[in-house]
Amino acid sequence: MERTAKGPAAAGPPPPPGTPLPVGAAAVGPPAAARLLDGIPRQRGATAPAPVQAAPRPAAAAVRRWLPLPTPARTPFTFAYACLLAATSAFAALADPALVHAVHQASSTDVAHLVRTPLLVLPASALWIAGGIVSPYALAFLLVLTALERRIGGTRAACVFLGGHVLATLATEVPVGLAVLAGHLPDSSLHRLDYGISFGVATSVGALAGLLTPWPRGLLLVAVGGMLLDDLAAFTDPMTNWGHLIALALGVASWPLVRRRERSAQSSQQPLTCENSCLAQ
Repeated sequence: MERTAKGPAAAGPPPPPGTPLPVGAAAVGPPAAARLLDGIPRQRGATAPAPVQAAPRPAAAAVRRWLPLPTPARTPFTFAYACLLAATSAFAALADPALVHAVHQASSTDVAHLVRTPLLVLPASALWIAGGIVSPYALAFLLVLTALERRIGGTRAACVFLGGHVLATLATEVPVGLAVLAGHLPDSSLHRLDYGISFGVATSVGALAGLLTPWPRGLLLVAVGGMLLDDLAAFTDPMTNWGHLIALALGVASWPLVRRRERSAQSSQQPLTCENSCLAQ
C-alpha cells in the first residue's frame, strides 16, 4: 500500500457578500484576531517600563571636569573673573599710558597704600595682569583656575585664589616696611609698584596639585617650582620671586582643606545620582 500524506486543503475563493455561513463557523478575519489578542486583560497596576537612562561614564565625567576653558554654567567665578581681566587688559592696552600708570599706581599694594587703604588696594591690585593679556600668567589663570573650580566649586576656588593673593602680598610687603623702619632699605621702597594676579595663580597651582595623582602632582610641582627658583636665582625682582614661592607653598598647605572639600562635593552629588538611577528602574 502506498503511503500518502494529505496537505492542507487549498483555500477556495471567498464567498460573495451576503452568502450565509455554515453552522458553527465564525467570521473572524485577521483584524478581528488582532483585536482579540489586544483584548487580553493586563495585570492591574502594570505600567509600561520607563526607559532606562544610561549613567554617565566615569571617563566622560572626568573629561568634562578637566575641560580647559571656563564656561558661565560650570565655572562662573573663573568665567566672570576672566571677563573682568580681559576688560582691564583692553583698557591698559588702549588707554593713554599716563592714565594707565596712574591707575596702576593707585591699585598698587605697596607699603604706603597698605598702611593707608588696605581694603581698597588688596582687591584692586588683583584686577590687573602684569604684562597684559599675553602674559603667561593669563593662560595659567584660565587653565588652572578652571580645573580647580570644577573640582572644588566656585566659592572655594575664589577663597584659594584671593586668599593666596592677600597672604602672599602681606608676606612680601610687611618685611619691606620693617626693613625700611630698620634703615636697611630706602624710603622709596615704600612706594614700589606692585599689582597683578600672579600670587593667586601660584597659590591655585599649589592647591590643584593636591588634587592630582602622585605622578602628575610631582611633575607639576617640579616644573613650576623649578621655574620659580630659576627666577629667584636671576635676582631681577627678588621680592616678587619670593612672593611666588610663598604663594605656591600656601597652595600646598591648603591640600587637606581642598581635598576634604572635593570629597564633600562628590558625596553631595552621589545621592542625586542614586535617586535618578532608582527612578529610571
